[in-house]
Amino acid sequence: MMNNYEIADHFSLLSKLMDIHGENSFKSKSYATAAFNIERLPGEVAGMVDAELFSQRGIGESTGKKIRELLATGKLAQLENLLAITPPGILQMLEIKGLGPKKIAVIWKELGIESLGELEYACNENRLVALKGFGAKTQENVLQNIVYFNQNLGFHLWAEVEVFANSVLQQLQKNYPNHLFSLTGDFRRQNETVEFIEFVTNLAKEVIWKEFESLPDTVIEEEPNGSIVVHIPQKPRIRFFLTDKDRFNDTLFRTTGSDEFANAFLARYILPDKVSSEEEIFIINSMAFIPPMLRETAGILDQASGNALPDIIKPADIKGIIHSHSTWSDGVHTIEQMAMAARDQGLEYLVISDHSQSAFYAGGLKPERIAAQHQEIESLNAKLAPFKIFRSIESDILSDGSLDYNTQVLNTFDLVIASVHSNLKMSIDKAMDRVLTAVRNPYTSIMGHPTGRLLLSRKGYPLDHKKVIDTCAEHNVIIEINAHPRRLDIDWRWIAYAIEKGVLLSIDPDAHSIDGFKDIYYGTLIAQKGGLTASNNLSSFSRAQFEEFLNKQRKKRLF
Repeated sequence: MMNNYEIADHFSLLSKLMDIHGENSFKSKSYATAAFNIERLPGEVAGMVDAELFSQRGIGESTGKKIRELLATGKLAQLENLLAITPPGILQMLEIKGLGPKKIAVIWKELGIESLGELEYACNENRLVALKGFGAKTQENVLQNIVYFNQNLGFHLWAEVEVFANSVLQQLQKNYPNHLFSLTGDFRRQNETVEFIEFVTNLAKEVIWKEFESLPDTVIEEEPNGSIVVHIPQKPRIRFFLTDKDRFNDTLFRTTGSDEFANAFLARYILPDKVSSEEEIFIINSMAFIPPMLRETAGILDQASGNALPDIIKPADIKGIIHSHSTWSDGVHTIEQMAMAARDQGLEYLVISDHSQSAFYAGGLKPERIAAQHQEIESLNAKLAPFKIFRSIESDILSDGSLDYNTQVLNTFDLVIASVHSNLKMSIDKAMDRVLTAVRNPYTSIMGHPTGRLLLSRKGYPLDHKKVIDTCAEHNVIIEINAHPRRLDIDWRWIAYAIEKGVLLSIDPDAHSIDGFKDIYYGTLIAQKGGLTASNNLSSFSRAQFEEFLNKQRKKRLF
């Protein structure tokens, strides 16, 4: 059964294809609105009766019937008709940042371009410049985004393939209970994106082939090293490393670590054959067991040899939700609903940080609405004690680096999360001036999703990470690890440097609904790769520790 996100994707694509083909713009917009609202519904539409479904905001009876069609057949006839007359390359163009449906329609109809290769060639030949609504800058951005898209082609978000990977593992274990299976490679290391879901197994090649060959349109190949690759349409590719039962654990070890880790280990340590477990490999080499997610760099080997591995953070270490949005801006649930859900999950506090006034598209708060929100929070705190809601704002960092309110308004918040949401294409010099100005602002408590990246689709803001971290250390500013699986920003590769410089980090879900709290899980997994501990993570502070932190932040404002 399709979930809300999958249903929303169908309506979003329908809207875009209607625009490309010049169909009714009113209907096209209504489907885009439906997609937006379906994603944000608190419950799955598959479980709603017609009366409930048709009464949802932005859906109605007409769209509701199309949802029923989609749930019943897996398809939308109207969408299928448009797909049949749309070249596949046009669909790929929709993945390129900076190219909306109307621009794609112009490229297709006026230049006859029907593939990304043709589009890239046209950009190199300077052919887009003459088109209405384009220009040299747009052409250059399109070219850069095509290159970025091609570099990431075939990759998937870890969070998007987790369920599929585990379901394949469970099915194989069920079908072949006397054989060994383990996930390995990038997935086992919890990398933010993966190209393959990889397994180690002692199952015979012929059996794997038979297991998958009956699936429609599935391609199975044998690689030169003897591994088997299975490509199921619209799923990440699966790779099987084949081994004998007595070589299973050393094969698992070899295939888990990055090339840098594996090469460094083999150059310095013994990797025996036929070990009873991975743990035995580390015992033989007189070193601490290195968890799979840390097997990235050569440096971790020195820590393990000195028994100096960090006690890395776990999801259970999170004590509060920092960075969340409510119906006061673009959230799905009220502050009370968010707070009660957090409390019922065993958390001690909630930081409400709705959007600031410049984010008009997200219902950003004007000063008078802030005052009203704070009154509501005060009332709820009296009702929900000892659970506590803290007053925050996700303030846009304006183009000159200033925050979105004057100091009088900023002073009413318990803490301020400063984030870049607009004008993401500055040069690195201008971007750094902007960000560092915000970091130096005494009202900035947390640097939110520092680069603004969207994994596999947007590079994000150009930053000198070392300089940003150094400046955060100087001004006691926390750096966010935005836990949304499409962000995971700051990149985990900078966590160790931040810790070295004494900078606190904070795993924050950026939750726009109660369901968004679950993203803490993904933020914690990626933080583990950087060696983050609970003591270095703000959202692991107890309520008492968090309030002590806020008192120190208030003192910062006095200087």
